Amino acid sequence: VQLQASGGGLVQAGGSLRLSCSASGRTGSSNTVGWFRQAPGREREFVAAINWTGSNTLYGDSVKGRFTISRDNAKKTVYLQMNSLKPEDTAVYRCALSSSGNLAWAESLRYRYWGQGTLVTVSS
Repeated sequence: VQLQASGGGLVQAGGSLRLSCSASGRTGSSNTVGWFRQAPGREREFVAAINWTGSNTLYGDSVKGRFTISRDNAKKTVYLQMNSLKPEDTAVYRCALSSSGNLAWAESLRYRYWGQGTLVTVSS
């Protein structure tokens, strides 16, 4: 399984970006995809996750109400819409895939496959 995150870039505070996570290979008939981020000098942080059907989503406290995760299974792509961006959202964002697709997971250990990441920079 290969995951490719894209859509990062430089945006002003208050702006929006949409990240995409495209999967290839044997992704299985059911999976959960999560987004995590890591800023320089900080630990990895859970951002959002979505289960296979989209019926279960989970968000980190710092992004609730501003970020929305969604997926298009036909395209094997998961999206992260990020609105009202803040400078503290600056980080490398990585997507990850878990073969257990019944629920959305916040724990990074649940995810076996990881993408390379895309950099999001929010200027003040």
